[in-house]
Amino acid sequence: MLKVKEVKAKSILNKSKIHDYCLNPYTGCEHNCTYCYARLFMRRYSGHKEQWGEFVDVKINAPELLKKQLERAKKGIVWISSVCDPYQPLEAKYKLTRQCLKELLKKQFPVNIQTKSKLVLRDLDLFLQFEEIEVGFTIATDNERIAKLFESGASSVKERLNALEKIHSKGIRTFAFVGPLLPGNPEKLVGLLEGKTDKIYIDKMNYLYTIRGFYQQHGLEEATTDKFFLEYKERLMNELKKRKVKFEILF
Repeated sequence: MLKVKEVKAKSILNKSKIHDYCLNPYTGCEHNCTYCYARLFMRRYSGHKEQWGEFVDVKINAPELLKKQLERAKKGIVWISSVCDPYQPLEAKYKLTRQCLKELLKKQFPVNIQTKSKLVLRDLDLFLQFEEIEVGFTIATDNERIAKLFESGASSVKERLNALEKIHSKGIRTFAFVGPLLPGNPEKLVGLLEGKTDKIYIDKMNYLYTIRGFYQQHGLEEATTDKFFLEYKERLMNELKKRKVKFEILF
């Protein structure tokens, strides 16, 4: 049972090491990805006793708080989001991400969105009004069964690919984050992504020690080895080069 709590945040636009700022309208995430690094610290940070994926704090004052913070903030890239998916199912009800985007649009702050949800298409009308925006999807495998196993609450691979293609077709800069590398067919994955994205980022499974038991439980131990990650990376690189798709390796 998901525990949903409406809260008031003290800050919503925070400094980030990845981009200039990060913005998280929610604490917690319904997507419940088994490999999420937020599992390592967010329960302790938020004071929740529930497991990651079983709670979401909804920052109901996020838009008005953002409006105030933007008045004194130096313009920079805003990453939406760093420790939650901004388009998790609750966003359909609360529309906090959409309202925050409207505030950022007024000031024309550059935006970088990363999600695993087809709900992102709802805000296409806003994306088209930004002078600088990039929208990306995490797509770590071509295999729907594996994706469902590791990312139980997220949109299907097919739905993410369709959304990515539609956004890209509107002239909006897009990217795919192929990480963490999950079992699948790397050549097929590149073929599915080709023509839908401006760049592909590739990363291995970090914090593997926290999830090794999950791999063993499902008979996927081989996919935790250095051999797997190196071979998978090599196959991805070869196919990307063959198809002349821009990419960046992060490990």
